[in-house]
Amino acid sequence: MRVKLVGIAALGVAALACAESPQIGFPTGNVLDISVCAPENGPFTLEIDNEWFPLAVGAVSVLEGEEDGALVRVEMTVLDETEEVLGVTTRVFEERESEDGELVEVSRNFFAQAPDGTVCYFGEDVDIYEDGEIVGHESAWRAGEGGAAAGIQMPAAPAVGQSYYQEYAPDVAMDSGEIVAMGEPLSVPAGEFDDTLEVLESSPLDSGTSTKIYVRGIGMAVDETMLLQ
Repeated sequence: MRVKLVGIAALGVAALACAESPQIGFPTGNVLDISVCAPENGPFTLEIDNEWFPLAVGAVSVLEGEEDGALVRVEMTVLDETEEVLGVTTRVFEERESEDGELVEVSRNFFAQAPDGTVCYFGEDVDIYEDGEIVGHESAWRAGEGGAAAGIQMPAAPAVGQSYYQEYAPDVAMDSGEIVAMGEPLSVPAGEFDDTLEVLESSPLDSGTSTKIYVRGIGMAVDETMLLQ
């Protein structure tokens, strides 16, 4: 999943919480066990109805914002496609990112829901574009390859203070999330909401943090400067 390590001043959000972690990129505090996403702890389902990260086939959402002087647009679509990863059938969630109208990245993310309602993240295929041509696959990973394991995209019962690995692919993607606030008011182009969940993300492979905010029944509404349209 896309993460930009930039400032949050442009967010139309009131009272954003700020959490500090002793080791950036490593879950601390109330750490959730990602073994809930291990294949042997299934059966998993493609009916992803977690209220904070619902993935109904055909659903489309768009985030837009300015980053480094460019207008960035990310179109996210729940495809009527599946991918088998580590023996688990997952739903494909596509993200198409453009900068000033030019396609720069397409990622196909693989999700399935555990028996308790946890949304598990099994990896992503990534195509990086320049001038209409694929030039790389940076940050691509799959559970079961290179020591990678499925991580937690959204807990079954989120609560402030929970932390967890979202991606566990050594030397490639090691993002972790910490829930730092719930119920803070949010204003974005798509509307005004107060049933929200804020996650502070970091990684030992980077030196910064990023913020994502989810709305109950909708899903992601903020990715740093990117706002739901």
